[in-house]
Amino acid sequence: MVCLLSSLLLAVLLAACGGDGDTGPAATSSTAAMPEPQQGQYSDQPDEDVPPATAPPGSLASADLSADPPDPLPGDAHFDGYGQAMFGMDADQVRSVWVGGLDGNAAEGEACFHLSPAGQPVIADFALMFENGKFVRYSVASDALVAPGGGRRGMDIAQIQQLYPGRVVQSPHKYVEGGHYLRIPDDGGSNGVLVFETDADGTVTEWRVGVPPQVDYVEGCS
Repeated sequence: MVCLLSSLLLAVLLAACGGDGDTGPAATSSTAAMPEPQQGQYSDQPDEDVPPATAPPGSLASADLSADPPDPLPGDAHFDGYGQAMFGMDADQVRSVWVGGLDGNAAEGEACFHLSPAGQPVIADFALMFENGKFVRYSVASDALVAPGGGRRGMDIAQIQQLYPGRVVQSPHKYVEGGHYLRIPDDGGSNGVLVFETDADGTVTEWRVGVPPQVDYVEGCS
């Protein structure tokens, strides 16, 4: 009886030891499916192809930065007036077509006076001249405005002559030693005249457009 119990106990112990040491195929494949990561194996690229990024139209990236800036436009200056304000109009007519309003009024009994755009910080930058009740001239001392034909403040005499070939009549400045007046009549049929004034270095400092004789006044209203 003792021998039979000993045999059964030995069989149970052997069965238990066999279960702990199972190295069958299932266990082996489970371990092999999870390899240890190694340094440098991970990719910094996406798994799928990605199209290149594109900038939206009009953005800085899509702009042609090598293109030259556009030439300045003539603006509203012309030989027979400025914008819709035509030489020969009275002050009320000019005010009615002027966008933004005009500052200034004629003093009682004053035959000649000037109007300037409302809010303009420097009166001399742009002024409309009236004499005997009529719009006869406008004067410009600003870099921002362009004369009829393309001339502007800051150009030299050679540039003006190139813009208005065969039309420039040059004469000495009355007050600036070495300066000049560059007088240019309209070649389009009007009686308007463009006059540039230069300093002693030949650089345009201001210009005006008007009808004779007022366009040739060198002291504004005189």
